Amino acid sequence: MPPRIEPAELLERRRQLLDIAAKKGADAGVVLFGPRGVFHASNFGFIPTERPLALVIAASGETRLLVPSLEREHAEAMAFVDEVREYLDYPGERHPMQFLKDMLGPGTWAADSNGYGARYGYQGPSLSDLIDRDVPVLAEDLRVLWQVKSPAEVRLVEEASTWGNLAHSRLQQYSRAGANEYDVAMRASHEATQACVDTLGREYAKQCPYPLEAFALFRGQVGANSAQPHATTIHAIMRPGDVLVTGASGRVWGYGSELERTMFVGEPSAEQRRFFDIMLAAQDAALDAIRPGQPVSVVDRAARRVFEDAGVTKYMRHHTGHALGVDIHESPFFDVGDATEMKPGMVFSVEPGLYVPGLGGFRHSDTAVVTEDGHRRLTLYPRDLASLICG
Repeated sequence: MPPRIEPAELLERRRQLLDIAAKKGADAGVVLFGPRGVFHASNFGFIPTERPLALVIAASGETRLLVPSLEREHAEAMAFVDEVREYLDYPGERHPMQFLKDMLGPGTWAADSNGYGARYGYQGPSLSDLIDRDVPVLAEDLRVLWQVKSPAEVRLVEEASTWGNLAHSRLQQYSRAGANEYDVAMRASHEATQACVDTLGREYAKQCPYPLEAFALFRGQVGANSAQPHATTIHAIMRPGDVLVTGASGRVWGYGSELERTMFVGEPSAEQRRFFDIMLAAQDAALDAIRPGQPVSVVDRAARRVFEDAGVTKYMRHHTGHALGVDIHESPFFDVGDATEMKPGMVFSVEPGLYVPGLGGFRHSDTAVVTEDGHRRLTLYPRDLASLICG
């Protein structure tokens, strides 16, 4: 079995939430609607739809989960709560939020948002209208609370990194001139996922909506199209001289990793080598700048300085990285405009990139955790050019 978040840690998370809510005047407890918040406090991962779902954490510590009927068995098996209550469906003869009202006692309730939102056409009352009281919203408090990962969370990201590494290894193995990007990605992802499930055991729950435990792909960043940072799959056929920009990840108990590499089909040109070397130097500088007590902006500035010295800043398209964990992108960000202080336990992608029209994209991404004296890289795939040339 892989590591997971144990009940003692969930109870501590709930205590923190109740403390934050109490400081904002909420004496009754906390209501969580978002999948990130529900998962963080109960180990229950779900796919949000138009059917509202809510976790109620009373000031007494009692927890009740309201779910649509199609989630009942899933919730009863996976959620660490005292009680699961259900309603049939949305919108229903009685609106699901009325069932939630039945679960809320008197007093002031805080929430991650003032109602369920507007997913998939959902319409419903705000929480404050439902209970006829003001609702302190904890969205910003939760964003900050989730920034520093616990040792258990870091272990899960590290485990996910292992399977992302395997998927990427298969991706590189099958990349060659004449191959179709989609075929290569599907084969690599399937094999890595199968190995992950066989190793960790089929009884473990990944607790996330993604269809694969491990995957690797190109997302259309093949050849000249690799100069588009957020391209989409184009079923490209790889050709000699192509730049390949990859993406790989694993998911374990809801936590993910990020691994990206710049590869080449055959020997790269002198110009491709030049941009690869600049990108790699920028990533080295960014990694070296990760240390607790410093603002996250210093990491972005370190990478930008390399680009400035090389005279290539016009080929930048994004900042140097972002936090990650349960969500693919979390805050804070390695960006010159972010002054958040780095703390041990924060987990980031480190991914400065250059995108040269007509030539290709050049981006490595590694997942790294901030430590007491610097950082530790969790994605250990080779980064040097010689190791990233495909047959």
